[in-house]
Amino acid sequence: MYKDAIHEGFSYRRYSRSIIVGAAVGLLLERWTALDLTTGAGLVVLFGMAYVAERTAVEIWKTFFREEDQSKYFIPMQFSMFGTPVKSRPVRWAVGAACLAIVGLVVVALDRLQYAALPLPRLAVALLVGSIGGWLTAVGGAWKDAPKEGFEPLKFFRSPLMTLAYAAILYPLTDRYLYLAMASLGFERATVETYKTFFFPNKPRGKFAGKPVTHPEMLRRRVPFAYLYAAIWLGVLASYATALTAPRRGGVAGDGAPAAGGVAY
Repeated sequence: MYKDAIHEGFSYRRYSRSIIVGAAVGLLLERWTALDLTTGAGLVVLFGMAYVAERTAVEIWKTFFREEDQSKYFIPMQFSMFGTPVKSRPVRWAVGAACLAIVGLVVVALDRLQYAALPLPRLAVALLVGSIGGWLTAVGGAWKDAPKEGFEPLKFFRSPLMTLAYAAILYPLTDRYLYLAMASLGFERATVETYKTFFFPNKPRGKFAGKPVTHPEMLRRRVPFAYLYAAIWLGVLASYATALTAPRRGGVAGDGAPAAGGVAY
């Protein structure tokens, strides 16, 4: 809303979409993972996992299944070939289904990796696993943006490097490779969006590059939402600080068995 409403207006339906989807996937993930949400570690890991699950669901829907006029964008939001949107619904749906299948396979592979005997040190495996989502994001972003903006090596390697860094930061909080990979990518996405939105508030994001500000009233209306955004980040940082000061085993369980609640506490 903060970035896009000045170009396309504000609607409660669009604004509430990610809140509803995020809440739904958060509930599902809490049931699936059994994370202990009375601990800072459980809260931090669930936040990252819910963020990436919501972003994945919404972006796949917008890219492959939603019907929308693409002329308002500089970079098409629908699935494109060399910057030109693919109009055929069956083709877009088929590619979308393939992407969902790939995501599912990655999830299954990471879950099974937990119980595999690996020759690498636990930290090395955790860091490699944590960077997987960054490589997927880098390839997808280059496919969508490069035909319009050109290929930027720094931008391409940003996601893999950031997910690697977040894997190191989150490594003491969970003993599950899958949780670590999802949470690392979730925090990478949240950090990138925060940087693009609030460090350059007057610079249109890539998809609206060169497009006029058609709803200037949103420049004023959007300001209170920034305080809510900052409060959420403060809550996440406070949870992480609590997690680091609590007793913990840290790292990934050596025998591949999940710790109680999925969190290494």
